[in-house]
Amino acid sequence: MVLRKDQIEASLQEENKLIKDGKLKEDNPLDVSETFIKLCEACRRGDLKTCQEMITEGANINARDLYDYTPLILASLCGGFEVVQLLLESGALCERDTFQGERCLYNALNDRIRNLLLSYDYSKSTDPLQPLASHITSLLTREYPKTSDILVAAAEESFLLHKFVLSARSPYFARKLSDAPDTTSWKLPPAIPPQAFGIAIKYIYFGEIPNDVGGGPGTGFSEDEVLEGIDRISRQLEIRSLWDGILESGDRRLARQRRTDEIEKGRSQLEAWFSDNVLKHKVIIDTAKTDNIRWDRSNAIFADVLLRADEPEDGLVIEAHMQEPETRNGIPIGPLTQESRSPFRNREPRKSILFPVHRAMLLRSEYFLTMFSSAFREAQTTEHLQIISIDCSPEVLEIVLKFLYTEKTDMPLEIAIDVLFAADLILIEKLKLKAAVVISTLGSGSMSQIPTRLDAAEASSPEQAELDIYDVVRAGWLTRVPRLEQFGARYFAYRLESYIDEEDFADLVRESANRIKGRQETDTIELLDDIRYYLSERFRLRFEDSGLEDMMEEEPTISAEVEPNTDGKLPEDEGVDVGSLPNDDAARADLDFSSENMMNNGTIRTLDGEIAGDELEGDAINYQILLGKIDGLLHRLKLDA
Repeated sequence: MVLRKDQIEASLQEENKLIKDGKLKEDNPLDVSETFIKLCEACRRGDLKTCQEMITEGANINARDLYDYTPLILASLCGGFEVVQLLLESGALCERDTFQGERCLYNALNDRIRNLLLSYDYSKSTDPLQPLASHITSLLTREYPKTSDILVAAAEESFLLHKFVLSARSPYFARKLSDAPDTTSWKLPPAIPPQAFGIAIKYIYFGEIPNDVGGGPGTGFSEDEVLEGIDRISRQLEIRSLWDGILESGDRRLARQRRTDEIEKGRSQLEAWFSDNVLKHKVIIDTAKTDNIRWDRSNAIFADVLLRADEPEDGLVIEAHMQEPETRNGIPIGPLTQESRSPFRNREPRKSILFPVHRAMLLRSEYFLTMFSSAFREAQTTEHLQIISIDCSPEVLEIVLKFLYTEKTDMPLEIAIDVLFAADLILIEKLKLKAAVVISTLGSGSMSQIPTRLDAAEASSPEQAELDIYDVVRAGWLTRVPRLEQFGARYFAYRLESYIDEEDFADLVRESANRIKGRQETDTIELLDDIRYYLSERFRLRFEDSGLEDMMEEEPTISAEVEPNTDGKLPEDEGVDVGSLPNDDAARADLDFSSENMMNNGTIRTLDGEIAGDELEGDAINYQILLGKIDGLLHRLKLDA
């Protein structure tokens, strides 16, 4: 049905009134904070690293600037494909039926970006916490493996619940279970209808408020009695937002906003519980003495399993000696180690950290779901908590656990590869992809700083980079993450002259070739195929579109091998790096060459020091030189591709 103009105006006025009264949030609020301004500037430039940093700092990616532009509109307008992808993966909105959504689609620089925007439907982009909410809700109906630790009986119904969820979400349960952590059952007062309590529990477990609250003939309670019960139980459990949601459930937009706000609030409550209980009570102990730890199954933080991570053996830690810990409510308390005044820092035995956690949250990992659903020793119920070793550092395990409990994936670039391997080990696909995003965005910062001269490129050697690009490519292969493989190939292509003569690069090409079992002469080498593609992107050589084929045919043949000087470097005044663009849609823009860097005494020189007629001809020759170097490498390695 098409609304009349007066109906649309009335609807907009009502919406503005709700926003002004604070009952409704604006989808794209005005933001003039420094963090948001930096995010917008980075979106204009296509600076992936800065975009990721600003998002991590908490910039609102759906806000708008003084000129009514959102970060997603700016990135789409300026052609930053990878920036657009990052924003969408981080929850940026692009709904076709909204003003800002239509602007974003209309202003997209090319069809590639437009198709990417269309591939992200509204539900996917607006609810990044839905996987966490769905898992918490599923605990109410999951029968196996058993993770519940308290039974609540109501008339003829019973509810198998989890103390840590109740404590995190309800102040009432937090106090009651803190005073009596050994409680295993609780009986609901008969005056409260089971339907009302069921709705309250589902709400605590991140479920949606139903339109029909139940009651009526055959249920033992009328609908009014159920509503009265919901009001009473929401006051008793101190979750008044439940009753407010019941009252506003008729307005779809208000209900959707309240649902989003409640999930975010629930995530914050779980994060606070995780920090105040799991992290606060982690145990640091000598690795050789971990088997002596006895953690009672009945404990004040309701943990039912311990995860162990060992610190690296080559780390130096301050010497300490063990003390017998006191215990309270089954939890070891007090320091387990005491620093020594000994000046010798290398005498300290290897340390391990034990994290007290809950199986209910570990089930988000297929690895733990299979473990706890099997007949393995770790799945058995014992007097003391089982200790499960995880092959990663304590710092990495903490990031993994924070993701399982809160869906947050904040991690420094330095350990992102370690997180990637840990997520691959315990089968958490989403965390693995998030780690890959961190590596390919924060790690791409150096790509936008490629020097424009070869002598500068030599000065900033690969060893000085934040990431070892060889490790990144191998990690992509081992963990089966195409994003990292493509990132590595593009990284190499944009500074190929700095890597092509390295033996490490040759070894990587050999590994890529050997990844094909039963390799035939006609098989290609995937790494080199990708490098050739990004190399052509780097030089803007799209022959079929730019009409340069005729020019290339007239050029003299470039030797497949370009001999370096005895020191392996080109002279300072011979050759330049053609630079790079930081975004994946770099082919749309002209390369930013300055005459100062490209000219020498009024002439343009190529990578081999020869004089080119103009910049376009120089690009074509440089492109052929690097392709020749690739062919020369293949010849030296005796590989056909």
